[in-house]
Amino acid sequence: MLPAFAQFRVEVSGVGLTQLPIALVPFRGEESSPQKLSTIVQADLERSGQFRGVDPSGQSLDESSRPDLALWRQRTADSLVAGSVSRLADGRYDVRFRLWDVVRGQDLGGQSYTVPEADLRLAAHRIADYVYEKLTGEKGVFSTRIAYVTRASGRYTLWVADADGENAQAALASPEPIISPVWSPNGGELAYVSFESRKPVVYVHTVASGQRRLVANFRGSNSAPAWAPDGRTLAVTLSRDGGSQLYTIPSTGGEPRRLTSSSSIDTEPTYTADGSTIYFVSDRGGAPQIYKMPASGGAPVRVTFSGSYNISPAISPDGRWLAYISRVGGAFKLHVMELATGNATAITDTAADESPSFAPNGKLLVYSTQIQGREALMTTTLDGKIKARLAGKAGDIREPDWGPFQKQ
Repeated sequence: MLPAFAQFRVEVSGVGLTQLPIALVPFRGEESSPQKLSTIVQADLERSGQFRGVDPSGQSLDESSRPDLALWRQRTADSLVAGSVSRLADGRYDVRFRLWDVVRGQDLGGQSYTVPEADLRLAAHRIADYVYEKLTGEKGVFSTRIAYVTRASGRYTLWVADADGENAQAALASPEPIISPVWSPNGGELAYVSFESRKPVVYVHTVASGQRRLVANFRGSNSAPAWAPDGRTLAVTLSRDGGSQLYTIPSTGGEPRRLTSSSSIDTEPTYTADGSTIYFVSDRGGAPQIYKMPASGGAPVRVTFSGSYNISPAISPDGRWLAYISRVGGAFKLHVMELATGNATAITDTAADESPSFAPNGKLLVYSTQIQGREALMTTTLDGKIKARLAGKAGDIREPDWGPFQKQ
């Protein structure tokens, strides 16, 4: 059994401006299924900020039904999902669904999956991805994964979980801190910093096998790994030559190449999706601010100007948005800046936000914060209007990183 704090529930708060009303009829057979598929799909869609659920009570349909669309129009649903789940003789489950456009009276197609019991949640996330893409034109992120670290009773655990925080599997446990996990571009590996040898050292860990390799263990501190989009290079912060500076190093290990030369601390590198630019944090101006420079090195350009303390940059996949943490009057708040205009907005009312990471479709952020004195993982839309808590039951939860789209 996983410890209790690895189990999450979703609480959505806030109201978006335009949410698509959708009815998810309970799937035929799901009352005897170990997972309530329609509920998982609805929670996914609501967490995205783009949908709100319409009460389906009193109706029983499945993927082969011809629904009474006038009835659903009366209930103000714009779309409708119906399906079924049944256990096969070999113990696997047959999951089927169909999506209807209620307004236009169109059948928008459906899919079927045959999955082991352990993958029923994944099947529900794939259904949510299908519905999201059909109705918004954007790729859904519900079948992607997140990584995060918990600290509970003196032990640190690196977890890999579904994008809703459920189904967490421990990738590594240690009595010493584990920090800064970051997914490889292909979703197969995690780079992170471990203190198990009593100083910060960078490892790359293969998620499927649990095997790992040491990538950076130089004199001094080895920290803040970031993958280049080609997966062959990591940017890291090393103090091997005195002072914390940025280097690149092959993701298989090897000789680092220095990128910055300053007397200040340069850290927290992150690449843009096209690999051309690295954003990073430096106190070269006297206090931590976010800068950018060509990925091969070169003259840094300052990006953040409001506030005296800005850290933890994350760049959206389309390069439009910078998410970061800004200290505002003693509170640490998640901000989103539109890079073209430089306009930045605080999007939380919490005071201990950390570690923002974009979903691979760029529509949501995951971050950690404190709510009523307890650590929590949250997702938020970029305007801050819709937040969902993926909160654990115990232990400090921190350092989330949202993985890439899964290769089907």
